[in-house]
Formats: sequence, structure tokens, C-alpha cells
Amino acid sequence: MFQPRQHTEPGPATARTQVASIVEDLTYRFEGVFAPDQVEEAVDTAHRELAAVSTVHDFLPVLVSKLARERLTAAAQAEGHLAKTVPELLFVCVHNAGRSQLAAALAAHLAPGKVHVRSAGSQPTGELNPAVVEVLAERGITLTDAYPKPLSGDVVRAADVIITMGCGDACPILPGKRYLDWDVADPAGQPLEVVRDIRDDVQQRVTSLLRDLDL
Repeated sequence: MFQPRQHTEPGPATARTQVASIVEDLTYRFEGVFAPDQVEEAVDTAHRELAAVSTVHDFLPVLVSKLARERLTAAAQAEGHLAKTVPELLFVCVHNAGRSQLAAALAAHLAPGKVHVRSAGSQPTGELNPAVVEVLAERGITLTDAYPKPLSGDVVRAADVIITMGCGDACPILPGKRYLDWDVADPAGQPLEVVRDIRDDVQQRVTSLLRDLDL
């Protein structure tokens, strides 16, 4: 009789193999920009941070690869190795599960190709707020590739405008950056109609910012 396969977490050897494969791919991608040990450090850090917060371990290697690639790209931009063709916006909240995801998704949706957005959390959670996913879907915006991720210095250094929402002093203040602090309600635990109001509030703020940037 057929027995369903039991889910098991990847063992240490499997995890090492996955990390090594990611390092190999990104070393090739960033050849001439970062040394292999720098790439390995970025991947190891991403793996350690996401393993501590992710609730979907089956997809952990994919998320680790994406986060390490994003941070290496940001570092390359900040150090002048990679040109920025559009303004870089960084949205930060506490959990990177609600407000910052809303803002980043709306900015990308409203100004496609005219701006690049990143988001992060000072204390990221393991999954997105389902209500946030739903109210964005009502506007035809999907969060297929979005996931909560920790804030890092590289993405701050690469950003042109940094928008914080309820994360206090977690974001470092660097010279030459434009900082905005938006007083936006937290959608966590709120009914859908309230989350819709938060979405609309965030959209108005994002639209105003994009106009201010002449986008």
C-alpha cells in the first residue's frame, strides 16, 4: 500500500550543498565585482538570517539566493561598481510583512521601470500578512516573489530615498540620503476593511512621493 512521503527538514549536509551551489552561481554572476569569499559571506549571512525567521523551509534556498543576490547588487551599487539607472526606494517597517510590502508593491506598480524598490524589516516575520496580499490582489498586484527579509546596511547605502513606517531608530542615518517617516497604521490583526483603508492611505503617500520625484 502506498504511504505518503513524510516531510523532513533538510539535514546539515543538504543545507551545505544548497549553500555551496548558491555561492557558485553568485560568484559567477558577480565575477570581477566581489571575491568568492565575499559572496560566500553574503550567502552564509542570508541563510542564517532567513533560517531563523522563515516558516517555509522547502523554499529557503530560493529565498537565500534572492536575498544574497539583492544585497550583493545593493553593495555593488553603493560602491559604484554597478550603475543605478532609476531611483532606488527602500521601504522599512518592523516585520516587513505589511506596510513596507504594501508600499513597495504599489510603488513598483504605479511607476514600472521608472523606479526600483526594496523593502525590509527591523524584526522580520516568517510570512506576509494574508490581508495585505488580498487587498493588493484587489488592485491586480500579486506578491508572488515577496517575502519578509531583514534590513541590512547594503540596501540602506544603495537607496536614494528611505521610507520608514513604525520601526523607530532601526534604520541607520547616512549622509546624502533622503529620509521620510510615514505614520501609517499597522495592518496586523486588522479586519479586511481596515486593511483596505491602510492600502489606500499608503497609495496616496506613494503617489505623492513619485510625483515629487517627477516619476
